[in-house]
Amino acid sequence: MAYDSFKKLKSTVVPLPIENVDTDQIIPARFLKATERKGFGDNLFRDWRYNQDNTLKLDFVLNNPIYSGKILVGEHNFGSGSSREHAAWAVYDYGFRCVVSSFFADIFKNNCLNVGVLPVQVSSDFLKIIFQSVDQDPKTDLTVDLPSQKIMINSTGESEIFNINSYKKENMLNGYDDIDYLNNIKAEISNFASNTPL
Repeated sequence: MAYDSFKKLKSTVVPLPIENVDTDQIIPARFLKATERKGFGDNLFRDWRYNQDNTLKLDFVLNNPIYSGKILVGEHNFGSGSSREHAAWAVYDYGFRCVVSSFFADIFKNNCLNVGVLPVQVSSDFLKIIFQSVDQDPKTDLTVDLPSQKIMINSTGESEIFNINSYKKENMLNGYDDIDYLNNIKAEISNFASNTPL
């Protein structure tokens, strides 16, 4: 498997109520030298997390011990900017398995789906409710149920259905990337090829 399969995730959240977060803010260009997916989490939101002398910016949410979890909740238009797949790698490598927003840039969304991070797009109203719940109680947790395509605030039961491409959903449920998927249906491909006239 390319990554851990995703079925149902129950977790507290890290709130990032900032609109138009772009991929250069997620992972600055100077950290794109590696070609493997490892180590990028150390530099997730690097310029927001650290001062120039490498000390922590204590007012940034990832440095606040009150917040933790495998779900990152962002504002509208998350992942805009350049198409670098390293942004999705950084989110995954840091430990997030789900990002929630009211709108994602398409390329970032697909890059996330290719590496095992589930992008859950919700309505602006439901996103506001999530932020309000976390503001009132930082230990608020959500359940993201991929088979039923539902996200729920556990303390209140408020929920919303989200959309996902059926092919990407199947891959997420199995922990497949595109190559894994093709390897899984290799017998079917061979059978089709041998029974299809040239």
